[in-house]
Amino acid sequence: MAKKVAEQLVEMLIDSGIKRIYAVTGDSLNEVNDAVRRSGKIDWIHVRHEEAGAYAAAAEAELEGLACCAGSSGPGHVHLINGLYDAHRSGAPVIAIASTCPSGEFGTDFFQETNTIKLFDDCSSYNVLANTPVQFPRMMQQALQHAYHRKGVAVIGLPGDVAGMEAEESVAATGAFPGAAVMRPSDADLQTFADMVNSSKKTTIFCGIGCRHAHHEVVALADKVKAPVGYSFRGKMYVQHHNPYEVGMTGLLGLPSAYHAMQECDLLILLGTDFPYTNFLPKHCKIIQVDVKPEVIGRRAKVTLGLGGTVKDTIQGLLPLLNEKKDDEFLKDQLDFYAKVKKAIRVYVDDPGDTDLIHPEYVCSVINELAADNAIFTVDTGMSCVWGARYLDATGKREMLGSFNHGSMANAMPQAIGAALARPHQQIIALCGDGGLSMLLGDLSTIKQYNLPVKLIVFNNRSLGMVKLEMEVGGLSDWQTDMPDTDFAAIAEAMGIKGFTAHTPREARTAIGMALAAEGPALVNILTDPNALAMPPKATFDQMKGFAVSMTKMMFNGKADEVIAIIKSNYKHIAGII
Repeated sequence: MAKKVAEQLVEMLIDSGIKRIYAVTGDSLNEVNDAVRRSGKIDWIHVRHEEAGAYAAAAEAELEGLACCAGSSGPGHVHLINGLYDAHRSGAPVIAIASTCPSGEFGTDFFQETNTIKLFDDCSSYNVLANTPVQFPRMMQQALQHAYHRKGVAVIGLPGDVAGMEAEESVAATGAFPGAAVMRPSDADLQTFADMVNSSKKTTIFCGIGCRHAHHEVVALADKVKAPVGYSFRGKMYVQHHNPYEVGMTGLLGLPSAYHAMQECDLLILLGTDFPYTNFLPKHCKIIQVDVKPEVIGRRAKVTLGLGGTVKDTIQGLLPLLNEKKDDEFLKDQLDFYAKVKKAIRVYVDDPGDTDLIHPEYVCSVINELAADNAIFTVDTGMSCVWGARYLDATGKREMLGSFNHGSMANAMPQAIGAALARPHQQIIALCGDGGLSMLLGDLSTIKQYNLPVKLIVFNNRSLGMVKLEMEVGGLSDWQTDMPDTDFAAIAEAMGIKGFTAHTPREARTAIGMALAAEGPALVNILTDPNALAMPPKATFDQMKGFAVSMTKMMFNGKADEVIAIIKSNYKHIAGII
């Protein structure tokens, strides 16, 4: 029997190292589904919502290098978009198969017809529609190449009838070529870099995800020039560990120490970071930026010197050109300040809260303490992200995944699905908000179906906590941010997943320990303080004014009890910024 295009697709995925396809099968996608079934060499992961499948694929791609998801005609592949946006903005190499209506029906407003080229154009680096069996294998090979080397999403539109047609032998290669190249600035540019560093009196280094494979080089650079090292959220797990020069994270979720070190320096070195929050970057000093994507250099700050290259290759070329500095006064000042900050953020760990008002900082510190040395964490966008940023420590073996660039809700649970399938021998812990988990709750059933040993810790604060805070610092009364007190443990149990509920700090520690020790999936529903605030490292006068205005409005609207509760929950934070 002749090989079908769907079989050719599956063979190319297998040859490229892809182990599974995340999808919901149906109509135009059925030929691909059947080819997977008959192959026996690749798995079909039946998610409950295609968005969850795209998130899961993105997580697997970040951990393993390449992954695949698929959606059937119209609504099926439309559901992929949010997860694909997240993958593309995170630099996760994902192949998306967008199955479509029969090719002969294009342009007739056929049932479930969409224009896949327009639909996926903004969330992909390669986006084509294979109208014939001749086109398909060359397009598929290019999709693999683009996903690997552009570090993003590649979309193949595939009409259902074409998937069932007889495959054509390709005149081009059928596999992917993932080889990496050495990339660093020219010798002249490296010398300019070195001259600027050698003449600096107070240098600070700020690292992003581009430092993932350059931990040793970053520490060696900091040691040679006596520079404090800050980092973005995405850079934390690769920079913080075994680093005597680190001063924490900056940005909306970060700490004052990294912000302070960046504001006090005369030279800031940005390594592998496209940090978006310009108001946290200094405006008075010289800035050197190094990035593997030179096109992003200079779009966040007034960069003095911009260089294209990987962080590892660039620092290796730079180190021999640098003079070793003896004066470490600036470094010591920043490290001393960081020690005070670390002591200050322990305040709500040492005071764990009350019944149904458990401090989320305490919960996260318990997770950090009990989690494995090589645990993989996924964090929901919102307050869960804040607590993960501040209280989960790097070890050199841990990983942390989140919607750090796209900032979408509901990412933690589906990302945990992908992580668990990609790394079955590592502990997977998802830090979920009650708002985020509610959005894709059905995919708890996916976790159960494949018996994935995912541990879901739900920070149940009965509100959209980050939105509530945003409204308050903007001087607005929070409105429509409340969530019902949902028994997520009971829902988990109903789906066949072990469920625990914690009303007190003591119960929280016990439940987290039991969940982590349990075989298979488990969920812990923790009743955290809905009034816990995540104060940014730089609280502006306008933010404080907005917060005060918001509290006043609430008082006039008859919410005096709620105002008092917020103040009681955060008096130590509020005192620290006044």
